[in-house]
Amino acid sequence: MAAATRWHVEVFIDEHGDERRTRAEARLHTNDNTHLTGVGTAHRNPADVEVPEIGDEIAVARALFALGHELLLAAALDIEAVAHERARLHI
Repeated sequence: MAAATRWHVEVFIDEHGDERRTRAEARLHTNDNTHLTGVGTAHRNPADVEVPEIGDEIAVARALFALGHELLLAAALDIEAVAHERARLHI
Protein backbone atom coordinates (compact mmCIF):
# COMPACT_ATOMS: atom_id res chain seq x y z
CA MET A 1 0.00 0.00 0.00
CA ALA A 2 1.30 3.44 -0.92
CA ALA A 3 1.83 5.98 1.83
CA ALA A 4 -0.07 9.24 1.52
CA THR A 5 1.72 12.51 2.07
CA ARG A 6 -0.07 15.73 2.86
CA TRP A 7 1.26 19.17 2.09
CA HIS A 8 -0.49 22.36 3.12
CA VAL A 9 -0.88 25.58 1.16
CA GLU A 10 -2.07 28.66 2.99
CA VAL A 11 -3.26 31.68 1.05
CA PHE A 12 -3.28 35.15 2.57
CA ILE A 13 -5.03 38.03 0.81
CA ASP A 14 -4.55 41.73 1.56
CA GLU A 15 -6.79 44.27 -0.12
CA HIS A 16 -5.58 47.84 -0.39
CA GLY A 17 -8.68 49.66 -1.62
CA ASP A 18 -7.06 53.08 -1.47
CA GLU A 19 -4.42 51.84 -3.94
CA ARG A 20 -6.88 49.68 -5.97
CA ARG A 21 -4.49 46.77 -5.33
CA THR A 22 -4.86 43.24 -4.02
CA ARG A 23 -1.89 41.18 -2.86
CA ALA A 24 -1.94 37.43 -2.27
CA GLU A 25 0.71 35.21 -0.73
CA ALA A 26 0.61 31.42 -1.12
CA ARG A 27 2.75 29.51 1.38
CA LEU A 28 3.60 25.81 0.97
CA HIS A 29 4.49 23.74 4.04
CA THR A 30 5.71 20.14 3.68
CA ASN A 31 6.55 17.42 6.17
CA ASP A 32 10.29 17.86 5.52
CA ASN A 33 10.29 21.53 6.56
CA THR A 34 10.20 22.86 3.03
CA HIS A 35 8.61 26.30 3.10
CA LEU A 36 8.10 28.05 -0.22
CA THR A 37 6.20 31.24 -0.97
CA GLY A 38 4.62 32.70 -4.08
CA VAL A 39 3.29 36.26 -4.30
CA GLY A 40 0.78 37.71 -6.73
CA THR A 41 -0.91 41.06 -7.14
CA ALA A 42 -3.87 42.50 -8.99
CA HIS A 43 -4.47 46.14 -9.83
CA ARG A 44 -7.90 47.59 -10.59
CA ASN A 45 -8.25 50.19 -13.29
CA PRO A 46 -9.91 53.32 -11.86
CA ALA A 47 -12.58 53.05 -14.56
CA ASP A 48 -13.53 49.48 -13.56
CA VAL A 49 -16.37 48.61 -11.21
CA GLU A 50 -15.13 47.62 -7.75
CA VAL A 51 -15.62 43.85 -7.35
CA PRO A 52 -13.15 42.66 -4.66
CA GLU A 53 -13.63 38.97 -5.51
CA ILE A 54 -12.16 39.48 -8.97
CA GLY A 55 -9.02 41.08 -7.56
CA ASP A 56 -8.76 38.21 -5.07
CA GLU A 57 -9.03 35.62 -7.84
CA ILE A 58 -6.40 37.26 -10.00
CA ALA A 59 -3.94 37.88 -7.15
CA VAL A 60 -4.34 34.32 -5.80
CA ALA A 61 -3.94 32.77 -9.26
CA ARG A 62 -0.72 34.71 -9.75
CA ALA A 63 0.53 33.73 -6.30
CA LEU A 64 -0.15 30.04 -7.01
CA PHE A 65 1.64 30.28 -10.36
CA ALA A 66 4.63 31.85 -8.60
CA LEU A 67 4.54 29.14 -5.93
CA GLY A 68 4.52 26.46 -8.64
CA HIS A 69 7.57 28.07 -10.22
CA GLU A 70 9.39 28.10 -6.86
CA LEU A 71 8.53 24.42 -6.36
CA LEU A 72 9.95 23.51 -9.79
CA LEU A 73 13.15 25.41 -8.97
CA ALA A 74 13.44 23.56 -5.65
CA ALA A 75 12.95 20.22 -7.41
CA ALA A 76 15.62 21.10 -9.98
CA LEU A 77 18.08 21.93 -7.20
CA ASP A 78 17.30 18.63 -5.48
CA ILE A 79 17.85 16.71 -8.73
CA GLU A 80 21.15 18.49 -9.30
CA ALA A 81 22.31 17.62 -5.79
CA VAL A 82 21.63 13.92 -6.40
CA ALA A 83 22.64 13.63 -10.07
CA HIS A 84 25.62 16.02 -9.91
CA GLU A 85 24.59 17.58 -13.20
CA ARG A 86 22.33 20.36 -14.35
CA ALA A 87 18.60 19.57 -14.28
CA ARG A 88 16.22 20.89 -16.91
CA LEU A 89 12.57 20.75 -15.95
CA HIS A 90 9.84 21.79 -18.38
CA ILE A 91 6.45 23.15 -17.48
